[in-house]
Amino acid sequence: MIHPSAKIGNNVVLGEHVVIEENVEIGDDAEIGHHVIIKKDTKIGNRVQIGDLSVLGKTTSKNKKMARKPAAALTPLVIEDDVRIGCSTVLYRNLLLKQGAFVGDLSSIREKVEVGEDSIIGRNVIVETNTLIGNRVTVQTGCYVTADMIIEDNVFLGPCVSTSNDKYMGAGNYPYQGPIIKRGAKIGNNATLLPGITIHEDAVVGAGAVVTKDVAAHKTAVGNPARVIK
Repeated sequence: MIHPSAKIGNNVVLGEHVVIEENVEIGDDAEIGHHVIIKKDTKIGNRVQIGDLSVLGKTTSKNKKMARKPAAALTPLVIEDDVRIGCSTVLYRNLLLKQGAFVGDLSSIREKVEVGEDSIIGRNVIVETNTLIGNRVTVQTGCYVTADMIIEDNVFLGPCVSTSNDKYMGAGNYPYQGPIIKRGAKIGNNATLLPGITIHEDAVVGAGAVVTKDVAAHKTAVGNPARVIK
């Protein structure tokens, strides 16, 4: 189904059973896989590739227990030129994927998120709301990027890194703040970053570390709880 208000550029390839809702815009030379659903108002640039079974421009949901209700009105999903999106991904409204970004299979990126140029969001990654990811960032397979996080340019997150933003684990209505990871920092496999900490420029966090305090620039921290070793 293609809504008559949709604008589709030149040389666009559409797979079988694609759904394109009202006011969608697709640039030239895009490739849309089988069974893709593109929700209303979504903007897709030139030469974008979208894998099978993906949902683009999803609206948010809520229930009465949620401490932070999603906004009722959200801006459209915007996908810039040369972005690659894998199969079975779910991308929400009010999300910007900048030029050359890559999103792996089975990943989901929430609203109020920006992913910078040429960044990689790996397979089966979750990126929660209100998060900024810079340019040339690598987020590898299975990472959990919490809400309210800042990841600056050239950061590396190894597989299965986990982050958190709620110091009191749902016990009260306290401000949320995820970790801040500064330019060039590297986080090893399965590391856990607790709320509100800062990993400073070019710091290294070892595999399996549990980081409870800030790590200074150019330092290496390992262990549980993490301690600086050099």
